[in-house]
Amino acid sequence: MKKAADVLTELSRALNVATHSSMALVGSVDAAGADEDTKRKEKELDALRRKPKLQAIPTREVGSFQLAPWDVLHTLARAVALARRGAGRGLAEHWGSLKYSQALTGGSDVYMKLSAEGRENADYYKALQSDELGIGFGLALAKQVLTRRYPQHMVSIIPADTALRAGWALTSRDKGPRAGYRYRPRFFAEVWKPGEPSRVFPIESKGNHSNAATSHDQLASASAHVEAVHIGSWNETPSLVFSTELPVEGPLTVHALHAAGRDGRLNHSAENAGRKLDYFTEDENFFPGIQPPTEGDRAPQKEPGFHVTPERHQWFGHILARTAAAGLTAFAGDGEATVQYLTKRQGNRHFTGFAHTATGSVQDAREELLGIQFVGTDHVFRLNRTRVEAFSGVAKDLFLHLEGGRVEQYRREVYARRDTWPVDTWDGKWHGPVSMSPDGSVLAMRVLT
Repeated sequence: MKKAADVLTELSRALNVATHSSMALVGSVDAAGADEDTKRKEKELDALRRKPKLQAIPTREVGSFQLAPWDVLHTLARAVALARRGAGRGLAEHWGSLKYSQALTGGSDVYMKLSAEGRENADYYKALQSDELGIGFGLALAKQVLTRRYPQHMVSIIPADTALRAGWALTSRDKGPRAGYRYRPRFFAEVWKPGEPSRVFPIESKGNHSNAATSHDQLASASAHVEAVHIGSWNETPSLVFSTELPVEGPLTVHALHAAGRDGRLNHSAENAGRKLDYFTEDENFFPGIQPPTEGDRAPQKEPGFHVTPERHQWFGHILARTAAAGLTAFAGDGEATVQYLTKRQGNRHFTGFAHTATGSVQDAREELLGIQFVGTDHVFRLNRTRVEAFSGVAKDLFLHLEGGRVEQYRREVYARRDTWPVDTWDGKWHGPVSMSPDGSVLAMRVLT
């Protein structure tokens, strides 16, 4: 059994991560989708509507991928702070990422892979571990791809179910015209710059402990999920799909493809030009369905899914920005600050009162990490019998804006600081691994003395 201090050191070490995106992968995924449609036809089910043209991601965007295991856990923790079942069940959902503190390993000259503990967990919690680590790796690679593609912009990851619920009823528990369609992306990436229209990418990220063939099946399925949201014109929404292969033996590989598109842009409209991100929002009740282009004088029947049409662009940008803000305040453990950013259907009630035992996080911790003051929440647990402390939070000055409902000011200031955050993965004064994100969030852990 490793000492806790050795585990923390390994968590901070940057490792190579294998990626795969090629025309051969496109062919394999297309074949997997065709096989699935054949099986559906035999069961008298309709073929799934998938992205019509998946493509390989250029090497300049997907290559040279390095991550510290701690950065993967930070990405996962941020992603699930609101994402569970479409709305955060409690303030401490993100602490679940810490169960993978010993799941990943590798050396300076090899690729990242499952550790002995990760392989053992795969025997008992196969689906859960591969799914959650698949989220961490897929979203980490998505941020790299989009940052390289749009170097003068910020990239925010938003749980799709939480965002969509502000406009559509997704399940029978939601009030309003029910969508009744189970295929939808798990996340949106908003690429934004203050004063300019955002561009939004639906993302689906999966994982498995099997092999490349399983990843082909997962990517074919992921293509159906991202196709369920159209932003703007028919079939012009750019998307990203990922499947992380985590074999019991050998290096893990992130398989990645994208769908190109000229839309996904949240252009401003004259009637909504005065809409400010600081304004509160309420649930809308849009009828579900994606409208294909008109054929002559006849409007085709709507396809299942969700359509952010031009008159909804400003509204959707508003929802994405405020949902992203909610994710940050929840990550810092502040339920009162989170409530203001979510509608009733998005789950603001989960951040008021008692829901379950994991809601005990409170925003009452202060830490200086790599020379920056942070406010947030902490969690104490045992790692190989040693008591350790984990801290998650947001830079103090940025958090004060979010706490006060000043989303516009937060976005202006975090954008100005996007290239100034420390890149170190270890804080000698803190004595543990530290992961900082350009959105101002941090995740850190140390041995308690």
